[in-house]
Amino acid sequence: MRTDRTNQTSPTRRAVLGAGIAAAGSGLLAACSAGSRDGGHPGAPAPAGSPPNGREAGGAHPTPAEPLRRHTLRAIPSPVELGAGRTFNSWTYEGLLPGREVRVTAGDTAALTLANHLPEATTVHWHGITLPNDMDGVPGVTQRPVEPGETFDYRFTPTHPGTYWFHPHMGVQVDRGLYAPLIVDDPKEPLGYDHEWIVVLDDWIDGVDGSTPDDVLYQLRKGKPPVGHGNRPGGPVGAGGGALADDGKAPGRAPSPSPYRRKGPKRLMAGATSKLLGGHAGHIAYPYYLINGRTADDPTQFKAKPGDRIRLRIINAGGESAFRVALGGHRMTITHSDGFPVQPYKTDALVIGMAERYDVMITAQSGVFPLVALAEGKGGRAMAVLRTGAGAVPKPSAHPAELDREVLVSARRLEPDESVAMPRRRYDRLLRVKLTGGMKDYDWGIDHEPYNPDTLHKVERGERVRLVVINATHMWHPVHLHGHTFSLAGVDSNGARKDTSIVLPHNKLVADFDADNPGLWMLHCHNIYHSESGMMTTLAYQG
Repeated sequence: MRTDRTNQTSPTRRAVLGAGIAAAGSGLLAACSAGSRDGGHPGAPAPAGSPPNGREAGGAHPTPAEPLRRHTLRAIPSPVELGAGRTFNSWTYEGLLPGREVRVTAGDTAALTLANHLPEATTVHWHGITLPNDMDGVPGVTQRPVEPGETFDYRFTPTHPGTYWFHPHMGVQVDRGLYAPLIVDDPKEPLGYDHEWIVVLDDWIDGVDGSTPDDVLYQLRKGKPPVGHGNRPGGPVGAGGGALADDGKAPGRAPSPSPYRRKGPKRLMAGATSKLLGGHAGHIAYPYYLINGRTADDPTQFKAKPGDRIRLRIINAGGESAFRVALGGHRMTITHSDGFPVQPYKTDALVIGMAERYDVMITAQSGVFPLVALAEGKGGRAMAVLRTGAGAVPKPSAHPAELDREVLVSARRLEPDESVAMPRRRYDRLLRVKLTGGMKDYDWGIDHEPYNPDTLHKVERGERVRLVVINATHMWHPVHLHGHTFSLAGVDSNGARKDTSIVLPHNKLVADFDADNPGLWMLHCHNIYHSESGMMTTLAYQG
């Protein structure tokens, strides 16, 4: 019989997780050497004080598969050229925008080394990937941040093919140039197509007239300090603050000078509204919007032949903007949402929230066509070009009629492919959280409280959990759950599989997931300025 148990919070993480995960936190702290750190993967020498295996940290590490896919990511300060000669200083992976895609085949082991050459600590979060908890890249929760000059080895084996991406989980660093696609290929790919086009959307502010994401957050919060990862009341995680510091063994070095101060011009906007998003669309006046690192007046071009079948993997890597996407002269067929296949769904356009991904198929017509991403409700746009013949590049103001025809806003319309539909069963636990706060005070939170690493929402391994996220605010939020995918729950059927979903104002997300990956897992709004203002919390369960 089903038991409807609402979530409970705990005053201390020790009381909930007990010695297992607590010991893992202690081990992670002790394992952090001054030069190079390792995530505890099999075959690596175990530093003194490290957990004997990954199970205590939330799930056993997989046995390495063959072949082993090795990559090194250098996070560096670098100039970025956005088109038409516009160059700004930012932070990137390897000096590229977007970063070079990482590609593995489902079942292969990815061995990825982050080398931090930035002036601040950072991490990498592998967005949408189900992996061991200590590989999840959340500072102060699953690992210590990677300090300047240090490296960290991430190792995991993706099991589900699809379109994913990676980015830092440290402060508002994701709103710089630190992002890249992560593509997990299917060794038995069922789709037939001639070309693949990875399309990465972004809203850009870093380096423009001295602006930084930290500066923008300062303006939004009117000088109040952020309360997210790396900005704990006890000091930055690197200085001993944060969830992993409660064992008393954190290093005692002093915090670095905070970059959080007003330096750039005013970047706030009023009156950004969208009927599709239910009202307020956002609060940041971004100077530029990008597709694959280029502005609309100097767009990237993708070349094909008339009649070619093209798979577009669309990723929204933006910090605060939803995009309405359409390809002029074409209808698109949605085949995947957040990496998981769905029953084919035809539409003219789609709205994609921050961190969501959609795969679509198109059959290329003859000519030159604008792929336009409207910054929904904000008036700006990004553009790329599909070229299958001769013709002029569309103007930056191009507005395909498809943008105003049939538009998919929510994946609730989509049905999962049978191969990934969650088995039907009654849920064991009902977990309710409420998104709260507002624009005036920029006091976003969960259940009327800002993020607190000691507040844990408990589930138990093996449970089917029904997650109900109630949006009690006047603004939309893209909600992301780490370490799991969920099924959008409906009255008659399980819906599409997702890890990030738009929740409109005064609406709710109802989603089911299986608690089959123990650890400490973040649930948060992927508007990075909302999450760093407090709209995030932690789910917890032991193995």
